[in-house]
Formats: sequence, C-alpha cells, structure tokens
Amino acid sequence: MSTENTKHMRPTWDEYFMDLANSVSKRATCDRGRSGCVIVRDKQILVTGYVGSPRGLPHCDDVGHFFKKMIHEDGSVTQHCVRTVHAEQNAITQAARRGIALDKSTLYCRMTPCRTCAMLIINCGIERVVCEKKYHAGAESEEMFRDAGVNLDYFSEEVLKYKGQ
Repeated sequence: MSTENTKHMRPTWDEYFMDLANSVSKRATCDRGRSGCVIVRDKQILVTGYVGSPRGLPHCDDVGHFFKKMIHEDGSVTQHCVRTVHAEQNAITQAARRGIALDKSTLYCRMTPCRTCAMLIINCGIERVVCEKKYHAGAESEEMFRDAGVNLDYFSEEVLKYKGQ
C-alpha cells in the first residue's frame, strides 16, 4: 500500500493537547479513573498532572482503594476512592511547587472537573477548560464555570463511565 496519496491530518491544538493529557493519564495509579491533565498557555505546556496518591503515600494500584460512600440529595449512593489526588489538583500543585502562574491558561482533561477541582481552576485564573467527555456529576462544576466566566468545551457530550461507578 502506497502512502503517497495519504494526506497527513495535522491535529488541531485542542486535539494535540488532549492527546497529551491522555498520554499523561498512563502514569495514573488508580484504576477507577486513570486521568491526566495538561495546562497550557500560548500553545506552550506549563505543567501536567495525573491521578495519584500524595507524595510518599501508598497507591491504589499497590494497596487497593480507599472508598467513601456519598449520599446525594436524590437519595442515590455512590462510592468514591479518596486515596488519590485528582489530575487537575496535581497539575495545579505542580505549578505552585515550580512557581508557575496559571493565569489566562487552558486546562485539558478527560472529563468535567469535580466541584473541588472547579473551584481551584477558577481561583488560579485558568480561563478555559477542555474536556474529552462529561462527568456524571459535573452539573455543579459546569454552573460554577459559567458563573465565573470560565469557558468550558467538550470533545463529546458523552458521559465518561469508569470502573466501579
């Protein structure tokens, strides 16, 4: 098969950075939500982060999950692994450790950030969030981003499903 007639399809910047976020997610240490994050300004990577335990503490992949049950207003109950730090939180803390300002940057991640991550994103001045898919409990974050003027874009309206959800 000849590749002479195959035209190279250069990815958009959003596709490129989302591919990198997915690559970063391969370092995650919790199999329930292997997620990665890339934060960019002016088409330059500032910092990355992935789901993992705090420094020096055991990882889910090594010792198992640490589950907490959450009872929602509608009476439904979900389980969350609280052993790990979210990819977005790890990226933001890496920026803080390195003295990198995140004002006016764009964050790329697998799904709508949770409420806590959304608050951190808003407070550190990130102005745009690009998600591969939606998070099943992301409505509150979407509302906060809208109210705070943070642009939120999705590659897909599909809700991301993960193990043990």
